[in-house]
Amino acid sequence: MVAVKVKAKITEDNSGVKSYLPILLTEQGELSPVTDYLLHLEANGKSVATMNRVIRATAKLMEYMDANTDAFADPKLLFQTFTKRLYSGTVGEEGLDPSGLYWIPTSTTETGLIISALTGLTDWLANNKGAAYLNPLRVATPHEERLNYAAWYRKNQNDFLGHIKDEAISSAAKKARTIKGRTPLAKVNDDAIAFPEHHWNTFFQEGIGGAKDPRVALRDKLILLLMHGGGLRVSEAISLWVTDVFEDPNDPSKAIVRIYDETDGRAPYGWKSRTGDKTRKAYLKAEFNRIPRKQMLGTARLGFKSKVVDHKDNYLQVQWFPSDYGRVFMALWKNYVKYRAVIESHHPYAFIAFNKKSFGNPYTLRAFNENYASGLRRICLEPNKAEGLDPHGHRHNYGRRLERVDLSPLVIRKCMHHKSLESQVPYTQKGNDEISQLLSEATERLTLTDSNVKPLDWQSLVEKGFEDIDPLGYFTGEHPKLGKK
Repeated sequence: MVAVKVKAKITEDNSGVKSYLPILLTEQGELSPVTDYLLHLEANGKSVATMNRVIRATAKLMEYMDANTDAFADPKLLFQTFTKRLYSGTVGEEGLDPSGLYWIPTSTTETGLIISALTGLTDWLANNKGAAYLNPLRVATPHEERLNYAAWYRKNQNDFLGHIKDEAISSAAKKARTIKGRTPLAKVNDDAIAFPEHHWNTFFQEGIGGAKDPRVALRDKLILLLMHGGGLRVSEAISLWVTDVFEDPNDPSKAIVRIYDETDGRAPYGWKSRTGDKTRKAYLKAEFNRIPRKQMLGTARLGFKSKVVDHKDNYLQVQWFPSDYGRVFMALWKNYVKYRAVIESHHPYAFIAFNKKSFGNPYTLRAFNENYASGLRRICLEPNKAEGLDPHGHRHNYGRRLERVDLSPLVIRKCMHHKSLESQVPYTQKGNDEISQLLSEATERLTLTDSNVKPLDWQSLVEKGFEDIDPLGYFTGEHPKLGKK
């Protein structure tokens, strides 16, 4: 392997603050230009996932360059051929690969991401380090220019001030990348599979609830309720702090749960730093010497996908549906906090590990996923995302329930904390099974005399014309031998 990814702690100045980033190491040492670019991305608030994509793409390109050291004199031609090999793989028709790479073809979508990541990296290196552009801009063709305008319009159609950008897009639309990747298949809103409702009670009570340690069962049930009854993403649910569950003043048996952004959310208890800072990021550093989990690397990291909050204090408030889920949560929470309160832990997270190795540490996403899979197996089910048997399936189930009671799309958007109405379409559209059932019911109504569509006499369709595939008339013809009652 030409380069390997490692986790690094980087010191940039004389302060006590360190940056924790993935970097690339080669036989000659750290690939410092790439590290500089990643520090630039970090300064602009880019996610760890974006940085990891740059690392993977760069390592892939270096691997290709190492296998083809004598093949290219022009960097742009190198990049062009590298892109082609991503699509085609490197194994010839005879099953041989003299380069020794033995790459299999990469998907159109993944290749596009690699091209984008390397374009961003090499543009920055060209502008800041004097390197050559691998994927320079060129004059767009008329077709590309129209596509650029269409893409800009789609991105900004909901922007109230979008009209002021017209002059900028006019010049930008006339440019295109030399290598822009192939167009992937158009995607419709796919069948977002929800967790099967008929498995819910058994899974909650006997699956997740079947853990031997009652503390584990309570903890995982609470997380499951936040996802299934409140529509949260699993990473949002696990990030709950002990300070952020309250009794509803209108109904003390029901819980009010808030999930704060750990960077900009307001600190609990009215806390503020000596300089007046009131954010949770400052609170974590001052009280626990921790950084927000979305800035961490490794298994401790938790994402925070939502770009919309429900309050100026920067939190999401869980909206229970049906509302009785809020009462179930509060009843279980009162029991869980009795266990949580007696365990010493230097952090504010509600959900903690109970195994000996990491006792009292914040609960990780990986650990929950393992326990979730174990819960499914207790009721003789296997994890299967395509069938909704995974944590995110509960958010889809929540969205489908909201849609079935004919709530306003604006209300559903608020409940699911989406930025736009378009974001909730995959969660609220009917699934393939539900559509099939509705069409079956509609087919039965075709027999009504006032129907505008006449029923299909399917038996008459197979009386003639099938001699070539059913010459003995077992299933077709005027008098089929089989299949007739």
